[in-house]
Amino acid sequence: MPVRVLVTRRFPDIAARLLKEAKLDVTEWQEERLMTVAELVTGARKHNAVLCTLTERIDKEFLQQCRHLQIISQFGVGYDNINVAEATALGIPVGNTPGVLTDATADLAFTLMLSVARKTFHLHKSILKGEWKYFQPTRDLGLELKGKTLGIFGMGRIGVEMALRCKGAYGMNVVYHNAKRNEANEALTGARYVTFAELLTTSDVISVHSVLNSETRGIFNKAAFYWMKPTAIFINTARGAIHNESDLTEALRSKKIWGAGLDVTNPEPMLPGNPLLSMENVAVLPHVGSGTLEARTEMARLAATNVIEFYRSGKVPHCVNPEVLRSRS
Repeated sequence: MPVRVLVTRRFPDIAARLLKEAKLDVTEWQEERLMTVAELVTGARKHNAVLCTLTERIDKEFLQQCRHLQIISQFGVGYDNINVAEATALGIPVGNTPGVLTDATADLAFTLMLSVARKTFHLHKSILKGEWKYFQPTRDLGLELKGKTLGIFGMGRIGVEMALRCKGAYGMNVVYHNAKRNEANEALTGARYVTFAELLTTSDVISVHSVLNSETRGIFNKAAFYWMKPTAIFINTARGAIHNESDLTEALRSKKIWGAGLDVTNPEPMLPGNPLLSMENVAVLPHVGSGTLEARTEMARLAATNVIEFYRSGKVPHCVNPEVLRSRS
């Protein structure tokens, strides 16, 4: 009986092609909408493997109903939508696609920083509204970034690339905060490790690149924004739940901070009436950090390869719970 793989989205063609070339039986979700929870469960019950992405809720309830699954492969580096502990308890390996979206996401964080500093989203909308009438020397002024201090929250691969871009383009000083100090990345970037409190008070730009967990959830809240500079820019391209959106909105309204650039929101998608969308110092994008042809194609290849190699050799090249594989050997 052939191995059956449920692909929950229309991913780049390379994913299905590689799976089919490996003689796996592939079912691709074709509708232009998300699968409901019931549809996901029903579909997964008929398959041996699932290739999914972060909007699929692979929680304890799902896993209990689909405990027969042999592997779950995530199209993405983050996997906070998956209850990895439960998958591990059930002996289900979970794969992801690290590394390949690093440059694309760092580029987007850099883009958001520039967009907020120069109010580009707001100014573009003002043209559409017919508000560009004549030169006004004191209107819609932005901020310059040369020589300013960049604060990285989460100095992993993407944080390093953001730091290098900012140092190279603007000679920015770089400080960072992690759960623990990373001396290797300090050597790469010249960054200085600081406490979270110092990150807040010294940074002109804070760019979030951490994972979402119990320690980081909601860490950028009313208290955090209070301690930031009134000229500070907040950038988040990691996960929306790392910042408290209502607290961020109020911090911007009350001018506790100067601006914000978001590729991630909470919830997603953001409602079109959200007040952040009408603020002149705010730039919001619809979670497209990995949205380049190169990054998405490579993500699809890695996600498919995780499944193929599992059935070919018993190994998952990029596995977030490798103890499951060790217990099998």
